[in-house]
Amino acid sequence: QLQFVESGGGLVQPGGSLRLSCAASGFITDYYDIGWFRQAPGKEHEGVSCISSNDGSTSYADSVKGRFTISRDNAKNTVYLQMNSLKPEDTATYYCAAAAISCSRYVSDYMYWGQGTQVTVSS
Repeated sequence: QLQFVESGGGLVQPGGSLRLSCAASGFITDYYDIGWFRQAPGKEHEGVSCISSNDGSTSYADSVKGRFTISRDNAKNTVYLQMNSLKPEDTATYYCAAAAISCSRYVSDYMYWGQGTQVTVSS
């Protein structure tokens, strides 16, 4: 089965950090741009970040720019999202997925979604 498995979520206080992992199962990530999305209760999916397979270029939503860093380790078939200076509004379920063509902010442009990992930022 072709999918991602996300991990690393949890409960953290405001200002804290978490590192999310996105491990591929059943396919090789080298050839795909990989994106992170999040969905808060009652809200639509929001594109958080994406990393290119070609040159490793990255993009971020304005809401996380300067706080989150996406990276990839092709040898481990894994993509990471380092999240620093977390805020309560970062609370959501975080998902990763592979772009069918290239990095995009649209959910419909992605495939091989995982089950997500919950991030809760609260004191």
